[in-house]
Amino acid sequence: MIPRFINLRIVRAAAQRAAVWRLLALGLAAGGAVSCASTTSSLTSSAPREILISVKDQKLALMEQGRPVAVYPVSTSKFCLGDTPGSYGTPLGRMKVAQKIGSGAPLGAVFKHRQPTGEVLPPNAPGRDPIVTRILRLTGQESGNARAFARNIYIHGTPEESTIGRPASYGCVRMKSQDVVDLYNRIPNGTEVNITKNRLPGTARLLARRQPPASPPLPAQLVVPVPKNTFKEHSGQIASTSARFGPPAP
Repeated sequence: MIPRFINLRIVRAAAQRAAVWRLLALGLAAGGAVSCASTTSSLTSSAPREILISVKDQKLALMEQGRPVAVYPVSTSKFCLGDTPGSYGTPLGRMKVAQKIGSGAPLGAVFKHRQPTGEVLPPNAPGRDPIVTRILRLTGQESGNARAFARNIYIHGTPEESTIGRPASYGCVRMKSQDVVDLYNRIPNGTEVNITKNRLPGTARLLARRQPPASPPLPAQLVVPVPKNTFKEHSGQIASTSARFGPPAP
């Protein structure tokens, strides 16, 4: 029998908090993206969600009412920050998700001009660097990122998962395939995106304390080569190459 002086509501709340921290501990021990909410309830929450991307941390935090729901490692531009055409820079400031592209596509599905090609690549496919899996196309909300939509600035999957966690892109924000699917399923079109040079809030850094190990490269025989003279989009420009495997994605 429970004594009368014990508040059952407080006991239940304490048990729920303990369960959440046990889940967080398991996620941190396993490495990779860390979440404190199920993807199955991704679009059922009435609270607005915001994507916060830290260039300094090379991480993306999905925020809800000022608190992190999930944190993922990412890769921003290896060239610069900014919105100048042809600079291959990652724009800073407030933007929105204008288009969600790739629903139902398998992990590693290759996209060209935002259309699936039918090719599917494994992580770290040798010599390959297209856009894969999912695309979140961004549109600028400030003068400093007004060209983001025209420059084809995306949050997207990359097969070069070994580069995630450091600046390596051509202007876009790259993610691991599993992570970009998880993020894609959690947000609607119109979601606010804020890319900043600053660090993530302390609570988000706590979730992302451990960096996941890089995915090992797979045998070359598993990769399907593409024709020469492949054309790709790079931040609003069309670049051609005669290299065997084509050019990198933004």
